[in-house]
Amino acid sequence: MPVDLRAVASDYLARRFPGRDPDYRRPLVRLDTDFCRRVARHHDQAPTRADVGDAYLVLCQEDLAQYAAIQAAGIVVRPWRGDGQPYPDSRALIDQVTRTGVLWLYLTRCGHGTGTVANHPLLEPSGVEVDGEPLCHNDILRVVHDLFGHVAARAGFGPRGEFTATGAHLRLYPDAAWPAVFTEQVGQICWYFYGDHLATGGPRYPEQKVFLYPQPFLDEFRRQFHPAR
Repeated sequence: MPVDLRAVASDYLARRFPGRDPDYRRPLVRLDTDFCRRVARHHDQAPTRADVGDAYLVLCQEDLAQYAAIQAAGIVVRPWRGDGQPYPDSRALIDQVTRTGVLWLYLTRCGHGTGTVANHPLLEPSGVEVDGEPLCHNDILRVVHDLFGHVAARAGFGPRGEFTATGAHLRLYPDAAWPAVFTEQVGQICWYFYGDHLATGGPRYPEQKVFLYPQPFLDEFRRQFHPAR
């Protein structure tokens, strides 16, 4: 059954964050490629840290709350066990989820970047099981990012689309989770599309580190968005 994910997000905003504008709109982004390169380089240089405070804990908790809202709205999540990715592009993702109300999840155990650190908080069990498949927190993040970011905001998979998806989805998180969202979404997207590895033929996917970017990166990211529509 088709589900209006934009309406689901607006309802979530109104219930969870009553002080925020509940109108969940697609933001307009001014993509600054110099900023993206600086974010990518910081990802390369940043050491993995154990002292990331509550950012990842709050991220995981909020993802579970968003996942519950998605289930309550009638969206069905199914683990993808086929070859490759379940969707060839963002248009297929948006069209199929909008028409069917079903999201096929590419499982973290089938691909999670390179060099994942031990005890990564997003690899911990989420307590959610789908079709006999226990999901980790990174799986839950993938679900809510695809649905509230790409489908609800009609955002593509390229750098501008990923910025749009994250800029929209960020409003569904408490401020305390924003640094972790930035690391996991913006940091990795900038590395993938603008990292120095592109000139050297290095790994295709970023190293899975646990760290938080300095606050000025987040402030600069938010300044790249124009009034939503």
